[in-house]
Amino acid sequence: MVTRRELLGIGAAAAGAAWLPAAADAEQTPPASIQALNSMRELARPITAEERRQRIERARQLMAVNKLDAIFMIGGSSLVYFADVSWWNSERLGALILPAKGEPFFVAPAFEEERLREQLANGPFDSKAKADVRVWQEDEDPYRLVAQGLKDRGISSGTLGMEERVTFVFSNGVAQAAPALKMVSATPVTAGCRMVKSAHELELMKLANQATWTVYRAVYQAMQPGMTQHDVSALITAAYAKVGFRGGASVQVAEYTALPHGSRTPQVIHEGTPIMIDDGCSVEGYNSDITRTWVLGKASDKQKRVFEIVQRAQKAALAAAKPGVACQAVDAAARQVIADAGYGPGYKFFGHRVGHGIGMDGHEWPYLVRGNTLPLAQGMTFSDEPGIYLRGEFGVRLEDDIHITADGAEMFTTPSPSMEHPFG
Repeated sequence: MVTRRELLGIGAAAAGAAWLPAAADAEQTPPASIQALNSMRELARPITAEERRQRIERARQLMAVNKLDAIFMIGGSSLVYFADVSWWNSERLGALILPAKGEPFFVAPAFEEERLREQLANGPFDSKAKADVRVWQEDEDPYRLVAQGLKDRGISSGTLGMEERVTFVFSNGVAQAAPALKMVSATPVTAGCRMVKSAHELELMKLANQATWTVYRAVYQAMQPGMTQHDVSALITAAYAKVGFRGGASVQVAEYTALPHGSRTPQVIHEGTPIMIDDGCSVEGYNSDITRTWVLGKASDKQKRVFEIVQRAQKAALAAAKPGVACQAVDAAARQVIADAGYGPGYKFFGHRVGHGIGMDGHEWPYLVRGNTLPLAQGMTFSDEPGIYLRGEFGVRLEDDIHITADGAEMFTTPSPSMEHPFG
């Protein structure tokens, strides 16, 4: 699946070559602020097999609570979360079936068996020689293997939870092969596990956020009037290479900052024009998502005023976030600040929710949005990203990631103090 970060980066990767040297040229020297960056790679501790086994046990507890006999997942973040298996999804079925009781099993194309077992070797299940991997040839029906595997575990009928990324063609294939099964969503189990982070997960997310903040600061120090948004994207790529993590960002300038996810229209930076940089990096599979809005030189009075309103809204959301508080209350706190300042009602100038869950996916359960009454819990992680967007003029969004503590919430990074001095 192409993420927003990857989609926006497609154009930047091509046009950003204007800053990066051609392969035949001598390597250009990066700006001093980027040269000064050091690798943070050695600070990242991988998730262990024992941690994944604990996740599986938690999933089984939630299966019992939600009356699921098994869950079915294909390639994606949940498969990595539980099994440490990275799988490219295609038209060929590759899946993990995790029963509430008994051993899990895998279904995969026969020519992929060795690659799958290689990944299983260091994971939470049995050694690669013993893991139950059921393979199918190109002219065979893989869904009968799913049905038989479930039958072998006493689940000829019952309830099978489908992980949210499972495509219709796969879920329908299983339904045809095992018509006595009831198909439901596995989200209460997968999101039930993933949306509350462990101390180790929070450590990785903090490192990802620190890396992104460090990259943004170095890029800010390297920016010059006359650069395009693609030049800046190339600087960001170079900076992430120095800190040792895969990352990128969308860059929007002037009136295009009023589009929350920007535009591919060519844009040039001038003094006094707003610049919005959004996205982050991944550390051992855990993501950051930070947005900064700044100017080179002097901001206008209107820009400063809008920035200050958004800044207060971000603080209001942070203050509202506490264990037991409904997700929607955090959105309401930020939205009220913006509406009271004259940029309401509702979604008129602040057109999106105040935050999304974040972890192994850049956007994941739960969401800080009106109508979501789920209570916050310690260990949940979110973006806190209010904004005001004045179409045809400019927009301001400030985004930092937060985690819920025992009695409130904390940011992983230092928030932006002003448009003219975004890093103090």
